[in-house]
Amino acid sequence: MAGHSKFKNIMYRKGAQDAKRAKLFTKFTRELTVASRQGGEDPATNPRLRSAIAGARAANLPKDRIERAIRRGAGNDEGANYEEIRYEGYGPGGVALIVEALTDNRNRAAAELRTAFSRYGGNLGETNSVSFQFERAGIIQYAAATISEGALLEVAVEEGAADVMSDADFHEVSCAPEDFNNLREGLEAKFGPPERAELIWKPTTTTKVGENDVEKLFRLIDTLEDNDDVQTVSANYEISDEVITRLST
Repeated sequence: MAGHSKFKNIMYRKGAQDAKRAKLFTKFTRELTVASRQGGEDPATNPRLRSAIAGARAANLPKDRIERAIRRGAGNDEGANYEEIRYEGYGPGGVALIVEALTDNRNRAAAELRTAFSRYGGNLGETNSVSFQFERAGIIQYAAATISEGALLEVAVEEGAADVMSDADFHEVSCAPEDFNNLREGLEAKFGPPERAELIWKPTTTTKVGENDVEKLFRLIDTLEDNDDVQTVSANYEISDEVITRLST
C-alpha cells in the first residue's frame, strides 16, 4: 500500500512490490481496528471504515476477520491497542520518504525503521523534516484495459476529481482527501472496484535517482513495506528513461 507518482517506476518495481498475502491481511486488519475505534463500527457514518472495508474486501480478507477487527476497534473484543505514527526520513540519493505505521509498540517500530534506513544508506529524520515536499491526496487506479480514458474522466470530474492521468497500464484519479470517499464510491458504482484506492502523501517535487542508488532505494522501500507495522510508504523519487532502460537490459 505505497504511493508513488510515476507509473514507469511503479511498473519497474512491480515484481518486488507484490505484498505477501499474510502481511497484506495484517495491514488491513489493523486499519479496520483503528478506523472503527476512532469513528465507530457503523460504516454508514464512518467514511474511513467504509474505505477500509472496501480495501479489505478487494484484498479478499475473510468476512469473519473483517468483522472481528471492527469489533476489536469498537471495544467489543480484546486485542492490541494500535497507535498511528508517521515517520519521515531520507533514503539513498536524497529521496524523501514518509512512512505511516500502525503499531502496538512505538519503540520497536522506531528501532526497526531506523535500522532499515541506515542499512540502505538513508537516515530517519524528525517529524515534518520532509513532509513539506508532499501533499495529502486520494489516489484511485483502474486498469487501462478495462475502462476508456474518456469514460473515466467524465465520471471522475462529476464526482469531484482533481486530476486524471493515464498511461498504457493504468488510469490514476487523484482528489483532495475530503473528496476521497465520495469519489471512490461514485467510481465504484459506475466501474466496479478499483485496482487501488487509498490516501497517500503525493510528492510535490521529485528527486532524480542515479543508477548507483536505484537498487538501494528499492531495497529500502521493499524492506519498509514488508514491516508488519508499516501501512504505507510514500517517496518522491524520479528515474530517468535512460536509467530505466539500462536497468531493464
